[in-house]
Amino acid sequence: MALITIDKEACKGCSMCVKACPKNVIAISSESNKNGYFYAEAVRLDACIGCAFCALMCPDVCITVEK
Repeated sequence: MALITIDKEACKGCSMCVKACPKNVIAISSESNKNGYFYAEAVRLDACIGCAFCALMCPDVCITVEK
């Protein structure tokens, strides 16, 4: 299992990470950040394989994946 850290205040909710994740670990939150964006959050960490596709796809470099 890997640890995914997402900077929710920097996230703009583009959902590129959600689409990139082969295990559906990330989803868009129903809550918004201080800028009004619905941010990405890791919802199924137990399914994460640590591929870091989510971090690679993030245009704002909001995601860190640690194995």
